[in-house]
Amino acid sequence: MNGVEGGVTAPTGFRASGVAAGIKRTSTKHDCALVVSDRAASVAGMFTTNVMKAPPVEWNVGVCAKGAARAVFVNSGNANAATGERGRRDARAMAEAVAGIIDASVDEVCICSTGVIGVPLPMDRILDGIGRCAASLSVEGHGDAARAIMTTDTVPKELTREVRLSAGTVRIGAMAKGSGMICPNMATMIAVLTTDASVDAPVLSGMLRDAVGQSFNCISVDNDMSTSDTVLCLANGAAGLPPIAAGSPDGAVFQAALAEVCRTLAKMLVKDGEGATKLVEIAVSGAGSDGEARTLARSIGLSQLCKTAFFGGDPNWGRIVCAAGYAGVPFDPAAVALWLGDVQLVSGGMPAGYREEDAAAVMKRPEFRIRLEVGKGPGCAVFWCSDLSYDYVKINADYRT
Repeated sequence: MNGVEGGVTAPTGFRASGVAAGIKRTSTKHDCALVVSDRAASVAGMFTTNVMKAPPVEWNVGVCAKGAARAVFVNSGNANAATGERGRRDARAMAEAVAGIIDASVDEVCICSTGVIGVPLPMDRILDGIGRCAASLSVEGHGDAARAIMTTDTVPKELTREVRLSAGTVRIGAMAKGSGMICPNMATMIAVLTTDASVDAPVLSGMLRDAVGQSFNCISVDNDMSTSDTVLCLANGAAGLPPIAAGSPDGAVFQAALAEVCRTLAKMLVKDGEGATKLVEIAVSGAGSDGEARTLARSIGLSQLCKTAFFGGDPNWGRIVCAAGYAGVPFDPAAVALWLGDVQLVSGGMPAGYREEDAAAVMKRPEFRIRLEVGKGPGCAVFWCSDLSYDYVKINADYRT
């Protein structure tokens, strides 16, 4: 699997664009993005589990249930959430506008909105943005699209991978946004993945669910989940290769590539978390099952005390083992071992012989790894989180102003 440039338009048969429609009147940033497949594509999606789902999420669930899509339109600056029946009408009107321009069925258009909750969409500006996005679609438009979906993100997030299958090569392209309200299931994020592989919708859905389970559902910035979280994957088969079958060797290769793309994007989100200065990987092993290991790692990654220690560079390992201890997973305290980078802090549930300055030096790095062993069981998992800094509070104290 090789990295290439091009984001969502690197796979054959996709075009994209991004424009500034002034959704927030005080902003001149790009805020409307459109990704279009030139042919019908299989589609799969994963969505927030928040009860207060935004109307675009409800709309996309319906599109994915039918299994085919031609386009994804995303606006930033307004989440179209908690907007009632008007919000549902607006989401449909957006899909109708895109469908009319690209000559598709309305139920082949996915709609994503991100931004402030509880404010009706400025539909005159949205519809203008849709028209200008459609007029500027191109293979080169992936960068504009990636910038247009950003909210408090500081950098656009996109990547491409080439995947060699038995009959030839396919590509996976992706873009994502997310910086705050990041916590499973899923993070406050939108991700659009494209591929020119041929994958039937039910197979694609299973692959995406597995990829999200080990990526976007394993990250945290601030322990909050939004109303709009969405991951969509479109597979248009334009590479001209045979369909990928579930359980086949090609299926395993493609599944691994899709998961790697999602993991890389997930870490990009955490690294660009609001106010973040550190990307921390938490690896847990020796648990009774992978699920138990994931629960332990997540408990550490969500601990505010751990996250503030990460920010301060304080190797206070007591906070880490404490967070594991209240996770609700049984383990023998006497079996616990803990490493910070290559410095062992705990052995047999007791302090190991280490130098405080060595541990502190690891925590000064912008990226570091915590490894926790809780026994000899087969369960293992990895979770990624950011630290919690002063700037996080500053950013979110005046988010709407």
